[in-house]
Amino acid sequence: MADIIYRYDMDGTRKDNPRTPDAAIQRLEDGNRQFAELLDGQSSSTVIHFNAADLGLPGIDGQPPKQEPFAAVLSCADARVPLEMILGQACNDLFVVRVAGNVLGSECLGSLDYAISTMSASLRVIVVLGHSGCGAVSAAADAFIEPTKYLSFASSHPLRAIVDRLFVAVRSAHQALENIYTQQVESRRGYRKALIHVSVAMNAALQAATLQSEFDTKLGDKLKVVYGVYDLASRRVKVTLEAEDGLTIELAAPPVSDESFRQLGLLVAGSTQVRQWLT
Repeated sequence: MADIIYRYDMDGTRKDNPRTPDAAIQRLEDGNRQFAELLDGQSSSTVIHFNAADLGLPGIDGQPPKQEPFAAVLSCADARVPLEMILGQACNDLFVVRVAGNVLGSECLGSLDYAISTMSASLRVIVVLGHSGCGAVSAAADAFIEPTKYLSFASSHPLRAIVDRLFVAVRSAHQALENIYTQQVESRRGYRKALIHVSVAMNAALQAATLQSEFDTKLGDKLKVVYGVYDLASRRVKVTLEAEDGLTIELAAPPVSDESFRQLGLLVAGSTQVRQWLT
């Protein structure tokens, strides 16, 4: 048995928000690690502290709580990725924008722009979080592998808009796989699974790089953009890289150039997990 305990102090004291981007990133990584270890059986309980006023209990002046998140998260809408839970955070800690495939449309950009513009006093990090086995990425990968499958989206502009935004990541993932495993990689048995896996990481990195560019003049030294991938099986936020070192990253800064984006694809495509699927 494992317990996730939400606890608040009767005096209404709110846990302090991180003061720096690095501290905010560390808090998210620690929260995810505690969540994963809890379900791994490495601990019997985890306690998440919050202020009851953040849930709407009226204060002395009768006013609603002020919105003070320390992180804004662009995530997939997948029901298996409950953000506050997997990151070990409470209400009023995260400003969450969720959309299939964690893609950046104008509404998502507007929502994040709103957070940056109105919550700068507390906001310290913007996170793009993909997840393994993403259905939207899988649909884009399937359409890439077999273009006739794109016809199933052709009559729906909203669905088509999501899939279209994912093709750059899928194409980049395919090129990375080709560069490592030869141009006949698509004929290998585990190709589809490998393509989806690499595409998920590339998509998260690409959306984060887009946010970095879009909000460059608004970020300063008090706000960072990072990305990561939530693995549904291990419940850990990580991006697994090249096989030789068994290297993983949790929340990472986005690539800053075409070459660094290409190198990321090669590192993910060359990971042990992908090699096992393709060999």
